[in-house]
Amino acid sequence: MLPRSARRYAASLVAAAIVAVATAACARTSTDAASIAAVELPGEARETLANIRRGPPFPYERDGVSFGNRERLLPSRPRGYYREYTVRTPGERTRGARRIVCGGASTAPDACWYTGDHYRSFARIVE
Repeated sequence: MLPRSARRYAASLVAAAIVAVATAACARTSTDAASIAAVELPGEARETLANIRRGPPFPYERDGVSFGNRERLLPSRPRGYYREYTVRTPGERTRGARRIVCGGASTAPDACWYTGDHYRSFARIVE
């Protein structure tokens, strides 16, 4: 049998592992885990938000297309609810990784999220 201190240490390790796994799972599925004020967004993202509110035409061909939320990091909504828009990345020759995804009406969305890492994480934009 293990000494009492070894059992406590083992129990602490197990508890820490459970907390770490639960925290990671919540971070992947929580839609309110992160937010960003619109004024804190990069200037190019603020330009994209203004373009969204003005409506088409958009600077990129794929702007305004349906976003499938396959990562399931945003709240579950019916197909076609979300649309994605490119945030220009200075120095990039392609569209880059930055996007804004909005849900709801096209020029008056219910909510928008910013991703700087091509859909690996999102921050809800707070106006």
